[in-house]
Amino acid sequence: MVITHLELKNWRNFRQAEMDLARVSYIIGPNASGKSNLLDVFRFLRDICKPDGGGLQKAVKDRGGITKLRCLHHRRDPEVKIVAHLAEGFEDEAPSWKYVLGFRPEGKGAQRILVTTEEVWHHGKQILSRPLAGELDDPLVLTQTHLEQATANRDFRELVGAFSETTYLHLVPQLLKFGEQIGGHRLEDDPFGQGFLERLSKTQKNTRDARLKRIQAALSIAVPQFKELRFEKDDMGHPHLRALYEHHRPNAGWQGEEHFSDGTLRLLGMLWSLQDGNGLLLLEEPELSLHQAVVEQIPAMVERVQRTRKTKRQILISTHSQALLNNLGIDPRGVVVLEPSREGTTVRSVDEVEALGLDAGLSVADVVLPKTRPKGIEQLGLWE
Repeated sequence: MVITHLELKNWRNFRQAEMDLARVSYIIGPNASGKSNLLDVFRFLRDICKPDGGGLQKAVKDRGGITKLRCLHHRRDPEVKIVAHLAEGFEDEAPSWKYVLGFRPEGKGAQRILVTTEEVWHHGKQILSRPLAGELDDPLVLTQTHLEQATANRDFRELVGAFSETTYLHLVPQLLKFGEQIGGHRLEDDPFGQGFLERLSKTQKNTRDARLKRIQAALSIAVPQFKELRFEKDDMGHPHLRALYEHHRPNAGWQGEEHFSDGTLRLLGMLWSLQDGNGLLLLEEPELSLHQAVVEQIPAMVERVQRTRKTKRQILISTHSQALLNNLGIDPRGVVVLEPSREGTTVRSVDEVEALGLDAGLSVADVVLPKTRPKGIEQLGLWE
């Protein structure tokens, strides 16, 4: 399933926001406008659905509590609300599912988070409406959503599965290169790629080899002197990636992942993620550490991988890269623009004037991106 429409109230930067989403959506906006916070909505829904150690209370706690999660611009209404519309595919004329979740702090004692509303709609018919009869007299039951309860979500497990399949990767090369030396705590779901090699190791060999072969073909174009990519395990059984680069001495061109460039690792991680899984994929600023010429091809690479998949997946990409948004193949319906204001960040799609420019052959980078520039940015060079 795919998420076609999202509504937010009092979520982080967003006092009130509403947006349509496409098969591949590009979220653009200035720094601190809420691009990462918008992506986190989908991770939040996923975390609630986790069968082991998930749930509403933990999902809120992991984000620093309700005071960190709730929009600072809210007035007297303390409720946070998320509304997601889902369809079987983007070809469907209308969404088949709608999920509504509202919650707020209890306001006394342990400051538990209580569900204020939870609704599930299927083909226009409401199959869940909370609070149920008697729940207001027993606040403990309102500390959990029905998403996280197997006995309660029997009629909408399909919805739970869709949220659960969301994946996110913002690979930090240093954590992958020096993970053993750095040590420390690895976050759940490994969003920064510390366990990326272990993920490859757990993938069936034939599947892994086929994916790495496709990645090798891309890297041989994007990375100078790159020739071959291998997956192997050392004497201790630890997984590693090795790459062969052109060199005048035989076998002297082999390097381990600790010697890969940051850009090579980030590109490799992105290409693997595009092939791994069927649910919603969240890519945060995939342009980091990559040459502009490579960044320009990211939309085309995403589309190429999509064409080779039996099941097309939904992808949300946050970016402020002119090179990436310069690609003329970007669907204007998938552009989500964030605009900060004193009342919180607002969200909009491409307007009529911008659409005319795009129809005339201009790119999103030409028409839309300039409008996300901070006002008075020219004064930054005069700072003392």
